[in-house]
Amino acid sequence: MTSTEKKPLFRDLNAEDPDPEVTQIESFCVNCYANGMTRLLLTRIPHYKNVVIMSFSCEHCGFENNEIQGGGAFAELGVRWKLQVEEPIDLNRQVVKSDFTSVSIPELDFEIPAKSQKGEVTTVEGILARAIDGLSQDQELRVKQHPDTAAQIDQFISRLQALRRLETKWTLVLEDVSGNTFVENPSAPHKDPRCVRTDFNRDNEQNHTLGIYLNDEMKSADTGLPGVVSPADPSQGCYERLSAEEVMQFPTNCPDCNAPADTNMKLTKIPHFKEVVIMATVCDSCGHRTNEVKSGGGIEEKGVRFEVRIANKEDFSRDVLKSETCSMQIPELDLDVGGRALGGRFTTAEGLLRSTIEQLANAPALTGDAPTCVDSDTMNQFITKLEEVIDGKRAITLILDDPAGNSYVQNLNDDPTHYDDGLKVTYYERSFEQNEELGINDMKTEGYEDAS
Repeated sequence: MTSTEKKPLFRDLNAEDPDPEVTQIESFCVNCYANGMTRLLLTRIPHYKNVVIMSFSCEHCGFENNEIQGGGAFAELGVRWKLQVEEPIDLNRQVVKSDFTSVSIPELDFEIPAKSQKGEVTTVEGILARAIDGLSQDQELRVKQHPDTAAQIDQFISRLQALRRLETKWTLVLEDVSGNTFVENPSAPHKDPRCVRTDFNRDNEQNHTLGIYLNDEMKSADTGLPGVVSPADPSQGCYERLSAEEVMQFPTNCPDCNAPADTNMKLTKIPHFKEVVIMATVCDSCGHRTNEVKSGGGIEEKGVRFEVRIANKEDFSRDVLKSETCSMQIPELDLDVGGRALGGRFTTAEGLLRSTIEQLANAPALTGDAPTCVDSDTMNQFITKLEEVIDGKRAITLILDDPAGNSYVQNLNDDPTHYDDGLKVTYYERSFEQNEELGINDMKTEGYEDAS
């Protein structure tokens, strides 16, 4: 590596890396009040995000502490995970939780509030173990001073241990307003049979918890400071100023290594559809490239579902606009991918399948060296099936379902008023749950009066 070559700020852990760039800081020990050493390592968790791993140790008393913090921006939406814990494999699921993650077990009316624990990489069983350890702390002293309270805590610990032994089925709910919590799917690449992820729009109070204040809020507060846009989406507020003839550029951070980078944004018109915003980011530090598409308008009146037959070369050439809210299914392969897994993109049917293969090929089950719930042989077999589709050896049906109505599949018929035989388009009324996820149910658009 030349002296002028730049390294990513957040890099993959690699045993052969001679320079992992661990930062050491002399720190105060909260146990013996002497000085210990804190080590900081900036690294990446595949298919999740950049993180900062912190490890403290004190040579005087032997006290140690480890924690993890996010190294990137907050997600655009909050996230809620609801897991039905029924089998031993569910206890072994890897969980990444941030400082803003609340943990609850409805069956026990048990909750760990957000910001009461540091972020960590753990497992479902590890969450129970940490809760048991926390409740067990100082129990000997409680037995002497407050025996009734100690007995109640012992009884509750026994109930947690019963869940750990899977004596009964139970539910784990994780809610994170920062959107930076993740639960492993042991059935990947297939749909998770017992875990449901729901994204939600943050309200003002939740945004303020994260330190996010929008332009209007900053101005109304009369702080004298310029308005601040959510760091999750630095392009927010730019759409109205963007015209079809210009390319707008704004500074951001690389989503891969977090180094400073620039994002180019352009408004373009898709024939027979609508205007969309195409954004492209290239990082000079690590070479990462990303392309993203966002709708140039609002949510449509109805959701839309496309069923596309993929059987020959002509089918692969269809233009496809997949928004962030659009899920993808391939019934023949039992594949079900959520909208945010592949993000928003303007590509072709073939490009969409190749992007799916690329993400699966780089999954932790195939590239990591840590134990995982996912069978790598099953994953490789699934990738082979997708490659057979691209090679024309296997016909499939590609289903794109977008409750926001902001996705598009090209009609190969010369008459744009009639769809071709290989494309079926269905418009439908959204359910209450879909409107809730899109943040529509709380919107008030009627009954306003002119204050003047």
